[in-house]
Amino acid sequence: MIVSLTISLFWCEELIMNPLISVASVIAAGSAVELASIGPGVGIARQPEAEGKIQGTLLLSLAFMEALTIYGLVVALALLFANPFV
Repeated sequence: MIVSLTISLFWCEELIMNPLISVASVIAAGSAVELASIGPGVGIARQPEAEGKIQGTLLLSLAFMEALTIYGLVVALALLFANPFV
């Protein structure tokens, strides 16, 4: 989260972006992962015998979220350094 905030605030000086909007978007992304982890925690607390199945699903869904984040970073860096539209 700190890395994306640093990239958006210091590397993209030529892009006009309100720093408050940038901070809010990074905090919202972190909160989304946090909220996605609360549900399986409650499920494991209610049914400890299903811990393995719930934990596997949780890790798989978090891996998909991280993969989408990495794809977004790759696209953002490609547009930043090799912008085909300019």
